[in-house]
Amino acid sequence: MKRHETNQPLAIQNHWYLVSSHGAVLFYIAVNPECTIRQIADEMALTQRTVWGLIGDLRRADMLNVRRDGRRHHYTVNLEAPFRHPILTDLTLRSVLGAVVGRKLSDRRGSNRKSA
Repeated sequence: MKRHETNQPLAIQNHWYLVSSHGAVLFYIAVNPECTIRQIADEMALTQRTVWGLIGDLRRADMLNVRRDGRRHHYTVNLEAPFRHPILTDLTLRSVLGAVVGRKLSDRRGSNRKSA
């Protein structure tokens, strides 16, 4: 690793992510089911308008389930939706996100038992 004049290692700067913005929002919803656009925007440091656009794309791809509560929409992942990728065909979101969703559900059940 290169060193700066102070003999301190330079910070490695990664300016890319493994998951796109759409994928990041999908993962967020998988881990935080029933979340709202405001919650997503706040937690991911995005504008609500940006999240709204990403959510719209995901809804049109049938990757999200939407539940309306008054004026608010709450989102969960549709695990039966196809995973959209030109190379990874014939997969559903369950194969990619199933473990994340299952782990979150078991965490919730465990915390409910502890509080009961």
